[in-house]
Amino acid sequence: MISFKNDYSEGAHENIINLIVKSNLEQVDGYGEGDYSILAKGKIKKAIKNDNVDIHFISGGTQANLTVISSILRPYESVIAAKTGHICVHEAGSIEATGHKINEIETENGKLYPELILSVLNEHTDEHMVKPKLVFISNSTEIGTVYTKEELENLSKFCKNNDLLLYLDGARLGSALTSEGNEVTLEDLSNLLDVFYIGGTKNGALLGEAIVIINDELKEDFRFNLKQKGALLAKGRLIAIQFAELFTNDLFFKLASHANLMANKISDAIKELNFEFLTDSKSNQIFPILPNKLINKLEKNYDFYIWQKINNDMSAIRLVTSWATKELNVDEFIKDLKKYDE
Repeated sequence: MISFKNDYSEGAHENIINLIVKSNLEQVDGYGEGDYSILAKGKIKKAIKNDNVDIHFISGGTQANLTVISSILRPYESVIAAKTGHICVHEAGSIEATGHKINEIETENGKLYPELILSVLNEHTDEHMVKPKLVFISNSTEIGTVYTKEELENLSKFCKNNDLLLYLDGARLGSALTSEGNEVTLEDLSNLLDVFYIGGTKNGALLGEAIVIINDELKEDFRFNLKQKGALLAKGRLIAIQFAELFTNDLFFKLASHANLMANKISDAIKELNFEFLTDSKSNQIFPILPNKLINKLEKNYDFYIWQKINNDMSAIRLVTSWATKELNVDEFIKDLKKYDE
């Protein structure tokens, strides 16, 4: 069974495994203050061309979102997110469990725009309601779409003008930054956002994300929040080592580029067969709409999510390629796609 179900089924890139093994018996300080943490933070600061940021390594995306958002908001403040956002759908109500409401917005492509956010602000006018304070976006989004530089600039400007904070979930940031036609850089993000995280779990690491805090007002006492949420790891070296390697010789971007290349190859083949897509994705997640008969055949040899029923005969599936996806497996999948009418 070949899996296109997610981009974290494999372990980690061999360079990361080798460095973990090589450093195994070295004695370093814990809790994100050892030599490898300092090294990794320096490499990330160089990549985003900004020394005036705080960087914290954390185990996973849900924990990153939970810790960042709960540390930013006052008890009566809320977070604005697309209805498809990860915090709305796949985090078991972790944000709500901290006492904060999520103002969900219905969107066509998983992205937020100033006019959509303004509609929420206009609905919340006094102290009898929650006060929207934080805008949550993902890049790439949970349905594979990617923000343009202009879209991010517009969001950043709107948030600043309306006293809102802008936070980006970067679980698949590598895929977004290496997607076809992308103009956004890590440096741009450090200029446009208040805080974001760089995803390693879904881009070649065993596990781990790097939280980057840009806004000085959000930096104070953040480590207390990490500790309280069980995120301040004694062996933080294990995540730091991975990011030190990911940001050596552009490995982070090379791995993401490979995932995108494999997804693009499948997309091109699907387009040649005149099938449509649920979303216009340029990332490593694609959502083709296929006949149910074809889906049933493919399920015998491939693992993937059936995402949405379109009608009695057609459904959208989600195919995800990873840093480790073998082109041979992609070619086999395309070959089986083309056998549909046989």
